[in-house]
Amino acid sequence: MILVTGGAGFIGANFILQWLAHRDEAVVNLDALTYAGNPENLRSVEKSDNYRFVHGDITDADLLQQVFARYRPRAVIHFAAESHVDRSIHGPEAFVHTNVTGTQRLLDAARRHWQHLDGHDRETFRFVHVSTDEVYGTLGPDDPPFRETTPYAPNSPYAASKAGSDHLVRAYFHTYGLPVLTTNCSNNYGPFQFPEKLIPLVIANALAGKRLPIYGDGRQVRDWLYVEDHCRAIERVLKRGRVGETYNIGGWNEMANIDIVRKICAVLDRWAPLADTPLKHPETGVAIGHYADLIAFVADRPGHDRRYAIDARKIETELGWTPEETFDTGIGKTVKWYLDNRGWVARVQDGSYREWIAQHYNPSTYKAEK
Repeated sequence: MILVTGGAGFIGANFILQWLAHRDEAVVNLDALTYAGNPENLRSVEKSDNYRFVHGDITDADLLQQVFARYRPRAVIHFAAESHVDRSIHGPEAFVHTNVTGTQRLLDAARRHWQHLDGHDRETFRFVHVSTDEVYGTLGPDDPPFRETTPYAPNSPYAASKAGSDHLVRAYFHTYGLPVLTTNCSNNYGPFQFPEKLIPLVIANALAGKRLPIYGDGRQVRDWLYVEDHCRAIERVLKRGRVGETYNIGGWNEMANIDIVRKICAVLDRWAPLADTPLKHPETGVAIGHYADLIAFVADRPGHDRRYAIDARKIETELGWTPEETFDTGIGKTVKWYLDNRGWVARVQDGSYREWIAQHYNPSTYKAEK
């Protein structure tokens, strides 16, 4: 079996669902169930004979030792992380604790487990560390995309904590010989994403008739990757990746945030037309004709990176992986999922989440779209 950390979160849950749908190999999911970890994401497999859930934290060294001793996984897929830049700005310590200390303790537990394996089991054991393109810093408008050899230059506490975890993974390979692989991915989107991130936030706010907050001028560029494409890439890295290597995973979809929001609004105009469910502007009370009428600009966040872009040629050339979804097909599937699962959205939007949104997107900072 394989051990997945953070499997109740957005990418981890999609990975487990995809894995169990196509493979007859068991998964152990270790998750602390923080605000973004939701067992409901895995309800369809929770009674499967091939699924085990362990509630716990990757910083708990004793628990990690027990999990490895009991389940003896042939591989670790390490998703567990604090992952939102805005939260890291207001509370960086939690990011260092989980992303750096937690990764180090997980590496130690995996190393002890691996060192006691014999023969084929020892040779085939793998530790796949899932990281982010944010460790590379920011790009100018004409700079080439990030490659695996791009120097690290993290600009937020989140990115710095992930960079620290990447360096630890590399060190455990070079110092101890632990068979590790690292992936650095671009912005993911798709089903089960917690609605603090741009795409699900825009969908949820639009359907509720709330403002659609856009940082700064909205011209920050990101490379967008549909989550199921990302999960297929991780499987490919686990199966065929060269030990000790890093693989960048991207969707070849560079788009500005404001263009993403307008595209989502256009899809909603077609699939959830306001003629069927009229909405009024939250400030003026006047009926709106299009979801884009809800767009508003807010003060930019500190240290906001201007552009990310991934050069994914290494994984495409060496491992034969390419994304199956274009942004248009992926965003269509994503919007449809959120339209069909409004109950899920409502259940994850509890009081603490609404309080956090109010703190970071205060209506008094809104400006009309330029």
